[in-house]
Amino acid sequence: MIQTWHCFLFALLSIGAGASSEQMPCDLRETSHGSVCVCNSTYCDYMEQPEITDSNQIVVISSSKDGLRFQKTTGDFASQKPLVVQDKQSIDENFKAEAIVVDQGRAWLQLANIPQRLFINSSVRTLRVFVNREKRFQKVSNFGGAFTGTVSYLLKQLPQELQDHVYKSYFHQDGIAYNTVRISIGGSDFDLEPWAYNEWPRNDLQLSNFTELDPRDLKKIEQLKRLKIVGNLDELKIMGAAWSAPPWMKSNDRWTGFGQLKTEYYQTWALYHLKFLELMQAKNMPIWAISTGNEPLNGVIGFFFVHFMSMGWTPWQQAIWLNDNLGPTIRRSSTQSKVLIFGNDDQRYTYPSWFRKMRSSRNNSLSYLDGLAVHWYWDELVGPQLIDQAHSEMPEKLLLNTESCIGDKPWQTHGPELGSWQRGESYMRAYTQDMRHHFNGWLDWNLVLDEQGGPNYVNNFVDAPVIVNATNRQEIYKQPIFYAIGHFSKFLPADSVRIEAKIENESNPFTQLSVVGFQRPDGSVAVIIYNGQNLPVDVALNDSQRGMIGLRLPPRSWHTVLYK
Repeated sequence: MIQTWHCFLFALLSIGAGASSEQMPCDLRETSHGSVCVCNSTYCDYMEQPEITDSNQIVVISSSKDGLRFQKTTGDFASQKPLVVQDKQSIDENFKAEAIVVDQGRAWLQLANIPQRLFINSSVRTLRVFVNREKRFQKVSNFGGAFTGTVSYLLKQLPQELQDHVYKSYFHQDGIAYNTVRISIGGSDFDLEPWAYNEWPRNDLQLSNFTELDPRDLKKIEQLKRLKIVGNLDELKIMGAAWSAPPWMKSNDRWTGFGQLKTEYYQTWALYHLKFLELMQAKNMPIWAISTGNEPLNGVIGFFFVHFMSMGWTPWQQAIWLNDNLGPTIRRSSTQSKVLIFGNDDQRYTYPSWFRKMRSSRNNSLSYLDGLAVHWYWDELVGPQLIDQAHSEMPEKLLLNTESCIGDKPWQTHGPELGSWQRGESYMRAYTQDMRHHFNGWLDWNLVLDEQGGPNYVNNFVDAPVIVNATNRQEIYKQPIFYAIGHFSKFLPADSVRIEAKIENESNPFTQLSVVGFQRPDGSVAVIIYNGQNLPVDVALNDSQRGMIGLRLPPRSWHTVLYK
């Protein structure tokens, strides 16, 4: 019945891929792990960007474990009453809390089934949040995800209307307003087989067989062009990264395992990158940035458990290649000299030592880097202080998280936990922590995966924000992860600036609230608040220019508070 009504509403409002979507709520479906928003060819949930037209207006966008998804609540500064966000369901008084303990100064996060009374009184707590617009930090530049071979393959299986809902959900302003995609140069671990350009002929220094794009990349270009149309994007930033050179360039002559680039092919590998950039440009799909290579330690120390395409670098080796080959090749190009180069593209625990070692090998090597690329996967074990140190040593460089997913650890479910709110909370905490530690943006991993978390050639199954029903090919499922990301990406356009936002007694190890604030290009403020407890919380938000805003927020929820 619900689905029928939504289809009728869809037709009534004549909503296509680019039409108005202010009144298109989530079609919520319960799952064994939580709940998802269901989209099919004729219906998908969207929300127009809220407009702050009045200086007294307050808009709160909310998502909750009980079923809110981008729920809009409005108020004004003139009201003496707190603005109350109504949840979908009331709390069961006998519910045993799954308490999330947030500590922004450390990496690990505790999860325990502990009665909530051990943490808070039975009455609703009031937490004070201070927003200081005068204290400003980094700018926001990029939000996006990866358009892998797997993503391209799955999208081809869907009706065009459903493909368009994927594109619009991610990239349109009525969706979550991504502006960037990450693609592999050659294959990645999320392809149907390992592959690279110029696999033949072997020992070909001039890459004579690398004269046109592979059909797999041509298909991606076709899809990305459609994405730009549906997403109403004037510009799509594309970041490229190579997982591996063709095996003949490597010391082990294999796709994976312990193997590095042979020194005699250092310039050939730089030329490989330039050829890809030129061929993409020729197809009117220019590359915005590249990295020095995906997860270089996979081919040095990670080969024990990494069985997909990889190529090892030590920081000393990579400094030589960057300084003597890649950097000069790109910067001297008549057409590609403006392409940005990001370094590392690996885990947080390598910072900042990786770059110090690069500098010791080639003192000038870091001058070729425009940015630093970090992967999320071990952040729960390594604190953000390492990022602070790297930023302190290289404050002029962009800092992006360039890959993240969940379900990759031995102790996690490999593949989707469809509808898991807990996994969405992991993203919310991670985004908040990174943005509080100098990051300019975040690129997630696969835009879509199937119900198993693939497919790919090594059965490396993980989760994604959107899951495709690859069995009936008629539905996609937006998970809590999608909305967690959207509370940042949708409401923080490029050139938003982080401003100071902090909780009173923030160092309290039992704090179950986190906050980060931004001033947007139009002058309005966006404060993102996460309530990790199983009871409502009152928030007294004190803005340095506007004074006090009173909020009551429901349990296990996150919110983007907008005002001028």
